Amino acid sequence: MTDSRWDSTALRAGALLALVIAVPAWIGASWSMERQSFTLNALFTLAALIGFVLGAACSAWIQQRSYPLAHGVATAVGTYIAVQVIVSTYRVIMGTGVNMFSILLFTTVAAVAGLIGGVLGSRMRRLGFVPSSQRRLP
Repeated sequence: MTDSRWDSTALRAGALLALVIAVPAWIGASWSMERQSFTLNALFTLAALIGFVLGAACSAWIQQRSYPLAHGVATAVGTYIAVQVIVSTYRVIMGTGVNMFSILLFTTVAAVAGLIGGVLGSRMRRLGFVPSSQRRLP
């Protein structure tokens, strides 16, 4: 039996956190862009990025495979791509365009957010903060 590099529980938990924060913020960013409110768009986009960082940090913190950075990046990029598949499919069905350059650019940004989250999650572990489900009782 092969030991997997990926902790699926950690990936799911991180992705769920990222989705809960980032998707509503991303919808807000799209809404504000349609109304040409660039300040609101910047704030909603920043909130979405914070969602990806927090989801990645959660995944990196919870994982038990000694790959916090990989879990962080996989969580952020995987979540972003999953959302973009749904959004792009909707846009194609509705007849609006899909900007592939924008998707590739923000995939890179999501990867950086995942790396930052991975570092944060790893740092929390090194500082002694351990998820309650993984604590050893005396």
